[in-house]
Amino acid sequence: MATGKKIDTPLLDQLEKGPWPSFVKELKGMAVRKPMIQDLLGQLEMSYREKRGHWKHGGLVGVMGYGGGVIGRYSDSADKFPACAHFHTVRVNQPSGWFYTSKALRELCDIWDAHGSGMTNMHGSTGDCVFLGTTSEELEPIFKELTDKGWDLGGSGSDVRTPSCCNGPARCEYACYDTMDMCYNITMAYQDELHRPAFAYKWKFKFSGCPNDCVASIARSDLSVIGTWRDDIRIDQNAVKAYADSGMDIRADVIRKCPTACMGFDGKAIKIDNKQCNHCMHCINVMPKALRPGKDTGATILIGAKAPIIEGALLASVLVPFMKLDKEDDYQEFKDLIAKIWEFWDEHGVSRERIGECIQRVGLGNFIEEIGVEPIPEMVMHPRTNPYIFYEEYFEEGDAEGAEEA
Repeated sequence: MATGKKIDTPLLDQLEKGPWPSFVKELKGMAVRKPMIQDLLGQLEMSYREKRGHWKHGGLVGVMGYGGGVIGRYSDSADKFPACAHFHTVRVNQPSGWFYTSKALRELCDIWDAHGSGMTNMHGSTGDCVFLGTTSEELEPIFKELTDKGWDLGGSGSDVRTPSCCNGPARCEYACYDTMDMCYNITMAYQDELHRPAFAYKWKFKFSGCPNDCVASIARSDLSVIGTWRDDIRIDQNAVKAYADSGMDIRADVIRKCPTACMGFDGKAIKIDNKQCNHCMHCINVMPKALRPGKDTGATILIGAKAPIIEGALLASVLVPFMKLDKEDDYQEFKDLIAKIWEFWDEHGVSRERIGECIQRVGLGNFIEEIGVEPIPEMVMHPRTNPYIFYEEYFEEGDAEGAEEA
């Protein structure tokens, strides 16, 4: 099959049928002027036919001075599809909150159209604007043009992956801290860790402004920063009455769905036992005109989430239940915590082991002792199932007595 020549794709053609837009149609439109896309279609058709993939991992490939930002990808069928023999992925560090101007998007598209396949992923699960498909020879020109326009590469490999955040106070009334400012600050503070892989495995920061967690940080990030409050939920009882008068069944839709049963409604007013509230946001989401987060805001810091790669999937667990995030202090308390965690991970982590897996292996107690964090009830994921308690001191004393008797 010669480069760029039209290839029959009967299996892919079926994906153009039906009421929904099809990526196959879009790729065929691009293939008219992009031989790489034409050969990509041919290889994908072969994968569908043979029921196996034809990409092989490219190992280390990148730009001068950066170990991260480019994912090497090669075809194992380059003899059949030479135009996509190289098909590297370039990650571009996205603006905080994914706010682009039309001018910025045109800049990115022009650069990618000139040096790559033209395919993009807006955005990857890491957060980046993803450029899909280019050759090794084009990597340096792409990097130069991106940096000339003020862009930078994101993270890939065993490094800090590109931090990402929700829109925060830019568009959300529930935001308990400035997610975009913190995301930008952390991105700039850890440039070396982002671009030069030196960790046991990947590390992800994600910043959510409130417990709704719109960037799914609790499921995907090694360190999750979720906005919260530590005072009482604000209540507008007049608005509560207006909801009730409009026909809302507050008892059924709000009170009985509270996971901690900390709410009550007497037909006129809502009462909340705030000490029992776990800040799930359900009541606030259902009655936004009547209920609002408190005013003493900050964030809960959680650690250890990951997708199932080597071990199974993990959700993040609480490390610090409440931390004030001080812009004026350059988030120093948060950065001090990061330094302690990374020092522990550098010493005890093994290759391709995320921090959550490392904590499971060495034990949560050992981890928090090493980083100087006090144990708290919020760290308990579920009650222990072993009824027996063993004290180290007991065994030490017993061993000593036994030695004396011997």
